[in-house]
Amino acid sequence: MALHLVIFGRQGAGKGTQSQHLVDAFGVVHVSTGDMLRAAIADETEMGLAAQAIMDDGGLVDDDTMCAIVADRLGAEDVVANGVLLDGFPRTPTQAEKLVDILGDRTIDAAINLEVSIEQVTTRMLDRGRDDDTPEAIEKRLRLYESETRPLLEWFEARDLLVTVDGLGTEAEVFDRIRLSLEARTQVGRVSEAE
Repeated sequence: MALHLVIFGRQGAGKGTQSQHLVDAFGVVHVSTGDMLRAAIADETEMGLAAQAIMDDGGLVDDDTMCAIVADRLGAEDVVANGVLLDGFPRTPTQAEKLVDILGDRTIDAAINLEVSIEQVTTRMLDRGRDDDTPEAIEKRLRLYESETRPLLEWFEARDLLVTVDGLGTEAEVFDRIRLSLEARTQVGRVSEAE
């Protein structure tokens, strides 16, 4: 059974690591907004060229262009056959509504929210020592995440699709929580055991 998942988490919550575990365990295709944009631009698709023009002008890619690029990617054979883990899309309730339209009869199985406190992710980001991870920059990014993502989490929660998982612990412990939460919501456990 192909799963259709969305993953959320504050920067530093371990989203990239857990995304890789989900790909390995369930065979879904990890699709991130950045990867999609780069691929559409590299392939010189109509939407990729439109996005390139917007970004060259220093603008943000608008909903219509982004949704068209996502629709293109979600229609690809690998995603249709194996399902998807979306990372970085949707970013707004409007995009979430559009995602439902794009998927059509393929339903969203769950939106995973990797919950790690602001204090904890701040410590993690400061500890990794990147030049752009100043306390001020981290605080600004986390504030933006809260204001942008909260309405989106509420959108998924209202549709009983939100799975909030404690993101503290070892990689394996956190992934076990995600896996058990997904298995409780879907038939995925039985499918993977049968294969």
